[in-house]
Amino acid sequence: MARLPYLPHTDSDIRAMLDRIGVQKLEDLYSDVPSEFLKKGAYALPDALSEQEIRDYFASLEAMNARLKVFVGAGAYDHYTPAVIPYLCSRSEFLTAYTPYQCEISQGTLRYIFEYQSMICELTGMDVSNASMYDGPTAAAEAMKMAVACTRKKNRVLLSKGLLPHVIQVVETYARFNGVEIAYVPVTDGQTCINCLKAELDKDDVAGVIVPSVNRYGIIEDHSGFAEAVHDRKGILIEYCDPSALAVVKTPGEWDADIAVGDGQSLGLPLCYGGPYVGFMAVKKEHMRKMPGRIVGQTVDKEGRRAFVLTLQAREQHIKREKATSNICSNESLMALWVTIYLSLMGPEGLREVNRLSSDGAHYLYGELLKTGQFEEVFPGKPFLKEFVLKPKHFPGQMQKRLEEAGFFAALDTEEGYVSFCVTEKRTKAEIDRLVQVIKEG
Repeated sequence: MARLPYLPHTDSDIRAMLDRIGVQKLEDLYSDVPSEFLKKGAYALPDALSEQEIRDYFASLEAMNARLKVFVGAGAYDHYTPAVIPYLCSRSEFLTAYTPYQCEISQGTLRYIFEYQSMICELTGMDVSNASMYDGPTAAAEAMKMAVACTRKKNRVLLSKGLLPHVIQVVETYARFNGVEIAYVPVTDGQTCINCLKAELDKDDVAGVIVPSVNRYGIIEDHSGFAEAVHDRKGILIEYCDPSALAVVKTPGEWDADIAVGDGQSLGLPLCYGGPYVGFMAVKKEHMRKMPGRIVGQTVDKEGRRAFVLTLQAREQHIKREKATSNICSNESLMALWVTIYLSLMGPEGLREVNRLSSDGAHYLYGELLKTGQFEEVFPGKPFLKEFVLKPKHFPGQMQKRLEEAGFFAALDTEEGYVSFCVTEKRTKAEIDRLVQVIKEG
């Protein structure tokens, strides 16, 4: 294997390293890889380009992306991002910040994480939040593990079928490799079935239950009686939430849930081909020590000044690996900062206005689509906020194609044969009317 000309190591450097690890040549490092999978010959690297040529090349690639008006949600929402957020998050002191091991030199990072935690607690109505997680589905999976740890002798977790499909799939994967048994609670008439839940709880082996605050059909669920039923059987109630919606719907704290999880993407994070997202987790105080990740707390220094420290860090860098709750490290800290700035800018009134505009637009679209005669109601009278499903009278694939050709990403089909629509504050009446017109013309 010839020495690669763009790597700085000399032939003598490479020889010294090979002698140290006891192999004769570089190819020996890949001896366990079948030869047909190894690259042979020179790399097909292009000729050097000027700065402007590189810019033009990547601009041509970017131009290939379709720019559609988004009328789909399903856990990823096209909310408005104030321009100041990417500017502030791009500052070098934020962009290069890493895990705050040394609190003496990490006060800025610790402070914004503390503010993030405080705002998540205010949104969810819970007592304690950790310093963010990877994304919503993995936060739900960590909550599943936490429920088993809290209840100890129980090893079964119930999932509402009203959860988003990708949330269910991630939880199932975590459960499979952690020895947790999963069972399901069906949805009846657009709502997680409480009678079905109680029947499962009567088996007295349920560690926890995960239910959606707003379910996969966009319906705002009524969880009256859920906490009492779960707690009577010594279980843990977990709510999966859209945090933006928590500004106007009943919070997990008000439903007496034990753990609140979800994805902070709806708090100003733009859609970006699948990421990055930011999971959140907030819990009742009594469950704090079973929570994965870190908690930043406020204290005072020796001179009495306000200061911030890591008060709980139950992960493998700090304690025995087998006792660590989870390997959640610097994770999505930059995205937690993004969420913190967004919530600071919007405030309670701003969040309520976002939900008002989204709800008004969604209900207007709902009515206009029914007027076309091409849809049937699925859950008439059920409350929804910005997202809903209808049953199309014709095959949805052709509708989706027409909408895409007209510049819309809409009518996402579900496994039941419904189509889902979502409207955020970014969508105008003119865009909604144009979408309906395209469907009429079809």
